Amino acid sequence: MIILFGVFIRYDEESDTHWIEHRRKKNISTNLENDFYYRYPSFQDVHVMIFVGFGFLMTFLKRYSFGGVGFNFLIAAFGIQWALLMQGWFHHLDEHDWKIKIGVENLINADFCVASCLIAYGACLGKVSPVQLMVLTLFGVTLFAVEEYIILELLHAKDAGGSMVIHTFGAYYGLTISWVLYRPLLSQSKHLQGSVYHSDVFAMIGTLFLWMYWPSFNSAIADHGDGQHRAVINTYLALASSVLTTFAISSISQNNGKLDMVHIQNATLAGGVAMGTASEFMITPYGSLIVGFCSGIVSTFGYLFLTPFMEKTLKIQDTCGIHNLHAMPGVIGGIVGAITAASASESVYGQEGLINTFDFKDAVANRTVNIQGGYQAAALFVAIAFGLVGGALVGGILKLPIWGDPADVNCFDDDVYWEVICCCCCFHKNKPEHVLCPFFIFLHQ
Repeated sequence: MIILFGVFIRYDEESDTHWIEHRRKKNISTNLENDFYYRYPSFQDVHVMIFVGFGFLMTFLKRYSFGGVGFNFLIAAFGIQWALLMQGWFHHLDEHDWKIKIGVENLINADFCVASCLIAYGACLGKVSPVQLMVLTLFGVTLFAVEEYIILELLHAKDAGGSMVIHTFGAYYGLTISWVLYRPLLSQSKHLQGSVYHSDVFAMIGTLFLWMYWPSFNSAIADHGDGQHRAVINTYLALASSVLTTFAISSISQNNGKLDMVHIQNATLAGGVAMGTASEFMITPYGSLIVGFCSGIVSTFGYLFLTPFMEKTLKIQDTCGIHNLHAMPGVIGGIVGAITAASASESVYGQEGLINTFDFKDAVANRTVNIQGGYQAAALFVAIAFGLVGGALVGGILKLPIWGDPADVNCFDDDVYWEVICCCCCFHKNKPEHVLCPFFIFLHQ
C-alpha cells in the first residue's frame, strides 16, 4: 500500500503549496474559496458515522462487542486506503502525469466506499475471521469503484447519498456472501446471537450518531449551494418520519404493546437510506416525510417477517438485518430517485436549476428528464447486479478452508480472536467462574 501511494498519490491543486498560484490564475480572491472549507465539516460527520456510528451499531451481540467495533475499525482503516487508489484510478487519474490527485472530497468518497463494505460486514457479523473481512473489503472496494464509475460516469445517474451505489450494492454484496457461507449448524451458537441490556445500550449509541449525522452523509458531495441545502432538509425530515413510523409499528406488532430494541436501533435509520438518491432533488418536504414513512414501515416489517423467512427458506443468515435497513430502503431510494427525476419539470426547477441539478452538460446536454429517469432505474439494476454477482464470486473465495474462520460453536464470541479480560478484576475469561468478579459473570451470562 505504501509503495502504491508513493507511485500514484499526490495532493490536488487545492491542497498543494501551489494553491497560491492556482488562486491567482483562477482569480480566486480568498482562501475561503478552497474546497476544504466547504467539505471538511461534512467530512468530519461522515468520518464519525463510519468509525463510531457503524462500529457501535454492531455491538448489540452479548459477546461480540470487541469484534463489532474493533473489526469495523480494522476494515474501515484498510478500506479507505484502498478506496483512494481504486477510486482515483477510475475518477481522478491525471492524464498528463498519470498521478491521482486527492483532496478533501476524495476522503469523503473513500469513506462512502468503505461504508458499503461495513454494510456487507453486517450480514456476516460474528461468523467470519479478520482475514476474511480483509478479503471481503479488498474485493468490495474494487467492485464498488467499478459500479460507481458505471453508474455515475457512464450512465450519468445522480446518487448523492448513495441509496443505490452504497446501500443497495453493499447490502446485496453482503447478503450473497452470507448465503454462500451458509452455516447449517449455526444453531450451536444460538445462545450467543442475542443481546443483553448493556449491549443494546451501546448499539443505540451507534444509532444516534448515525441518525444525527445522516443529513451530512447525504449532502456531503452534493452541489454547493441549494443542492447541498436541500439534501440536508430532505434527509432530516425523512429520518424524523421513519422514527415515528418505527415506534408505532414496533409497538403495534407486539401483543403487549412494548417496543423491540432491534427495530428502534435499525429501522429508525431507514429514512436516511431511502432519501439518498433523491436527496438533492425537488421532492418537497412532505414528499420527504412520505419516503421516511414508507421506508420505516418496510424496514420494521422486514425485521418482523422477512429476516426469519430468509434464514429458514432462503438460507441467508443476516446477523444485523442489513436487508431491512439497507437493501430494501436502498431499492426504495433508487425507485424514488427515478420517479422524481422523470417527473422533474422547468416549472418546478427552472431551466438553469434543471441543468444544474441533473448536470445536463457536455455529453448529456440534450438528455431529457424522462431519459434521465430511465438511466436512474438502470443504475439501480447495475448496483443490484454488482452486489449479487460480486458477492457470489467473493463468497466462493471466502468459502475456501484457509482463512481461519470460527467453528459453528464459537461464532459470535469475542474470545476466539480477542483477549477478553474483566475490566474490574483483570482475571481472564477462561479461568474458573468462581474466581471471577460478580460484575464479569453478570456481563457474560
